[in-house]
Amino acid sequence: MEHTRKYSIYHKDPAGVRDILGTTKTLEYPLGERLPLFLWPVHDAIVEDELHQRQIVENLIGHGVAVISKWQWKKKEKTLADGLRVARIQKDLGLHVCIDATRVMYGFFNGDSRTAHLDDQGNPFFDSSIPSGRIGCPFRIDHRYESMRKQIEFFVSAYKQEGLQIDMVWGDWEIDGPLEINRAWEAAKRCAVCRKRIPHLDKFEAFQDAVRVKRAEATRLCYTDPILSRFPSALVGNYAVYPHDGFRYWYDYFEDFIEYHPHHLDQLAPCRRWYHEFELTNYTFAMPVAYPWARLYGWYNYENSDFRWFYNMLRVGSNAAAHTRFDIPLIPFVHYQTIYEPDPGDPTIKQMSTSAYQELLWHLILRGCDSLFLWCLPEQNTREVPLIHKVWAESLRYTKWLNKGIPITFNVPNQISPVISGLRVGNQVLVRRTDFNDTTGTPVQIRVADGMLTVPADPGQCQILGLDACDA
Repeated sequence: MEHTRKYSIYHKDPAGVRDILGTTKTLEYPLGERLPLFLWPVHDAIVEDELHQRQIVENLIGHGVAVISKWQWKKKEKTLADGLRVARIQKDLGLHVCIDATRVMYGFFNGDSRTAHLDDQGNPFFDSSIPSGRIGCPFRIDHRYESMRKQIEFFVSAYKQEGLQIDMVWGDWEIDGPLEINRAWEAAKRCAVCRKRIPHLDKFEAFQDAVRVKRAEATRLCYTDPILSRFPSALVGNYAVYPHDGFRYWYDYFEDFIEYHPHHLDQLAPCRRWYHEFELTNYTFAMPVAYPWARLYGWYNYENSDFRWFYNMLRVGSNAAAHTRFDIPLIPFVHYQTIYEPDPGDPTIKQMSTSAYQELLWHLILRGCDSLFLWCLPEQNTREVPLIHKVWAESLRYTKWLNKGIPITFNVPNQISPVISGLRVGNQVLVRRTDFNDTTGTPVQIRVADGMLTVPADPGQCQILGLDACDA
């Protein structure tokens, strides 16, 4: 009690921590073996006072939320000290030690002319179509591997020497390393090195495959392997890298639609050919991205505006879930408010409703997602955090199904109709049905195992239904 009084006098939680604790409740159902919830505002959860830090860690995990330490190469001594301090507390409390390694993953392309493309006269040039202006030749970065690997090893070696465990490391490594997006192919065809290294460079597919293989090599040798060689059980992953069906159904903010990139259309949505890089990275968990990008709203003509968002975002999540092995955790990035960057604000775009967003989260969970990772801007914290936390905290009442259940479907209907997701354990299914039209009075049947499961409408609720007609 004395510590509590002393704390209240001398310390104040960082803004991100206050936003989380002030808009969510402590868990009603125990976390158990489940992964914690990952929220972007916890990047603001690091303080220097150890007593204060311990209380922050304890308070957040009481809400089911993990504290994530951030490694930064330009502040390596301070961020290492911060990370070790938090890790000691997490170890003492029996919690996951979680790391954001983004800032030590960047720098393969550092602006050095030795990493640039080379034209026929030997003149260096960079790809101007990709933000940063530093993306050069994918085959001229090998000399960067040693220094990039050392950035990771500086941190992981220190944790190992201290006898600390690293349980989860993620990164947001995007605009660096070999890339085939935007007009990178045009730059490569001007590059004498690329022409020599990529047979059939006149075909985009050959270019994409070669670039993604090289990208996977860079991240595997300089990020994944240095971590797993010291912490073999660690979860290691990166934003937007996940198993899939050979296509990507969304564009990031820095990506442009290019007509000559192989794709097919789903209404007006361009579904791009995508290389299977996850398997080459040695990543141990998958991170799909289910975001409401403004551009996707106009891709679909569904009269129900919520279904435009829901359809695309669930399709992205289901694509990953259907192709990710059961033993590989799936942690999708999610977000609620429309993301306009780089698109300008458009008053004709209707914001997804909170109810549709929360239904989406339920369906992601019931299709095999092991946790959720919220990205948001600081000014969005108090709007975004309670929406995701409410669903995730309520899902913990179904721990049996979440831990052992097998998804019954990954289908996303391309017409407005009831959407069903569920997890099966033995002869029972934890199922949820969401209707986007006036069908709530009609039971829906879905094939499960060797029989048909009848799912009545029960808006906003999960149901536990028996499978008497199906083989267990």
